[in-house]
Amino acid sequence: MNKKDINKISILTLGCSRNVVDSENIIGYLKENEFEYVDSADEADALIINTCGFINSAKEESIGVILEAAAMRKSGGLKSLIVSGCLPQRYENELRRQIPEVDYYFGVRQFDGILKTLSGDRKYTLLGERSLLTPVHSAYLKISEGCSHKCSFCAIPSIRGRHITKPCEAIIEEVEALVRKGTKELVLTSEDTTYYGKDLYGKRELAGLLRKLSDIDGVEWIRLMYAYPTNFPLEVLDVIAERDNICSYIDIPLQHASDKILKSMNRGATRKDTEILINNIRERIPGAAIRSAFIVGYPGEAEDDFNELLDFIETNRLERVGVFQYSSEEGTPAHILGDPVPESVKQERADKLMLAQQKISLEKNKAKIGQTLKVLIDEESDGVYYGRTEQDAPEVDNTVIVESGRILKPGDFIRAEIYDAEEYDLYCKF
Repeated sequence: MNKKDINKISILTLGCSRNVVDSENIIGYLKENEFEYVDSADEADALIINTCGFINSAKEESIGVILEAAAMRKSGGLKSLIVSGCLPQRYENELRRQIPEVDYYFGVRQFDGILKTLSGDRKYTLLGERSLLTPVHSAYLKISEGCSHKCSFCAIPSIRGRHITKPCEAIIEEVEALVRKGTKELVLTSEDTTYYGKDLYGKRELAGLLRKLSDIDGVEWIRLMYAYPTNFPLEVLDVIAERDNICSYIDIPLQHASDKILKSMNRGATRKDTEILINNIRERIPGAAIRSAFIVGYPGEAEDDFNELLDFIETNRLERVGVFQYSSEEGTPAHILGDPVPESVKQERADKLMLAQQKISLEKNKAKIGQTLKVLIDEESDGVYYGRTEQDAPEVDNTVIVESGRILKPGDFIRAEIYDAEEYDLYCKF
């Protein structure tokens, strides 16, 4: 590869919102070095694939994409192919042997290596602003890196390391830059948002961070994702309740409800602990939407354990639920337990759980008919607008379908009355 021939670069991002932020930072750095960023790999001299390696399905997707790009590289469609992120962090040696068409492999946060590889005699720097891949009005805000918990099923600590808090001052500076670009919604993300500050300041400082972000002019919505439930800092709930621009929405991955399974998962909580937290949220933030994720098919999950999880869903009636089938990951404590629950049983349990949640979601959405809600417009297609309420995170939650006689644009906030609802959609006229 002649580095001087590399001018146009494209990035393909796989996996979670944290990867999106990493890719946005890489693009920002590349633009500072006078590279041209293009959306399509077909137009690029170099392609960077930012991979996910968290669970088997994500690994399979990443490998499939890499193989397709390797074929392009081999045929001369690309001058350079770089694979970065979680997958090479875990499996770099194996990838080098099996897919030699890739020019370079870099693990997580190795931005300087990518820049040095591409820039040649160009000057590079790690200073600068992100180049958003999301619509400008809504941006992910990564407040920390890594995770210090030891959940038995999770490979994140071995991939991204222990929790490292991003200093509050740096976050505020980043948000002020985002607001200048037109960002109105901040979606707080990390491997564990509720641990924020513990390693740097000696105590959890999420509540203080939320207050400071809420005070920044131009920030209209702040949304909290990936809040670890054990030792949840309850003062965060009071901040959410008292600030109008912090969404009444919390994403808390609970993973299970059976005490036996929770203990094996090393979650540090029981079903009773979880239900106390849920009640605290609903008492302190009336009308709050709670989103969670659950795993079915964990080793040792008997029918009784699954039924307890199903009962938990039907009893506590969370507003948003995602379900994942257990993936046995090498290097995790649970890997020695094997993967004894058949895939067909995992699928059946996932389907049952989501069927129960669909019913709950439909009932809760129907209850919104006649209400006037604040809606953030995300996009327009064929004269129809699509948006979200404060109870809906981008990409994973409900959509509000807006019929409007007026011209709207992404980033507009409107107030409109809901006239119809389905399991995951609300309908309004404006």
